[in-house]
Amino acid sequence: MLEITDLTIEYSSGGYAVRPIDHFDLTVGEGELVLLLGASGSGKTTLLSAVAGLLTPASGSIRFKGEEITGLKGAAQTAYRRSAVGVVFQAFNLVPSLPASENVAAPLWAAGVKGKQAAARAAAILEQVGLTDRAHHRPGDMSGGQQQRVAIARALAHDPPMLLADEPTAHLDYIQVEGILRLLRELAGPGRLVLIATHDERLLPLADRIVELTPRAAGDAAATEHLTLAPGDTVFRQGDGGELVYVIESGEIEIFRELAEGGEEVMVRLGPGKYFGELAPLFGLRRSATARAVAPSVVTGRSLREFRETHGETLAETITTGPPAT
Repeated sequence: MLEITDLTIEYSSGGYAVRPIDHFDLTVGEGELVLLLGASGSGKTTLLSAVAGLLTPASGSIRFKGEEITGLKGAAQTAYRRSAVGVVFQAFNLVPSLPASENVAAPLWAAGVKGKQAAARAAAILEQVGLTDRAHHRPGDMSGGQQQRVAIARALAHDPPMLLADEPTAHLDYIQVEGILRLLRELAGPGRLVLIATHDERLLPLADRIVELTPRAAGDAAATEHLTLAPGDTVFRQGDGGELVYVIESGEIEIFRELAEGGEEVMVRLGPGKYFGELAPLFGLRRSATARAVAPSVVTGRSLREFRETHGETLAETITTGPPAT
């Protein structure tokens, strides 16, 4: 049902070009519940926004039921957002002054559905999510779990074939979360897929598939990479995942960041004996800059375990006082 191909999403942050989603591929079938798992900043919400048609990617393709959605505009885009996709927002986004029944009916009213018909549909969905007895309660009179159920019910107003949920358990305790987990699992079935962005590992047993957006560090695994570089060759690029820390054996390496308006900003140039690229493997981050050879160079990449054995003390020093880390 959903095909994402070579997707790149780019925006500006502090004047630098940031690509939380870079050449990303994903296919999701009918009835599947797929988790986008990752830490803050890994691109989960950004990806959901693109799939929902709320932002336009820099490049790549998103197809739903065979239709390309990245180029939709005007009435076609509105129709896609209304009928094909339901979005459950992290902060619920319920209207405080409206009871649950009217919060669920609101998308139907916006689509021109008449009062009685909208009310009947809202009542049916609230029954589906187990909230018939809270239909006339305002959000402020409901628990976090109940508010989330209302938010899910609202997303189901037009019976969309795709449900997108952004951190649906973020504000729930372990008692409230149980019912939401069961409900999300039930909603993935014939005619519908569910795509959830989360960092909550309580959702892992629910998933048919887990897509990790946070780069995994190498940990204590042994790994070594020797690179001989000509001027202009790159060791890694901004936005890449990374498992190795690199030591310069000879030559010169420059660390630079891509600017949002185009061009580059050189952060630092490093010579023999210096090292770079430590933060990505240490904290499971993406590379925050690009490393490129200025002159003919030789560098050696080492796993964290190997690097700590020879540079353990200076590693902590560099993180707090040294040049921009990558």
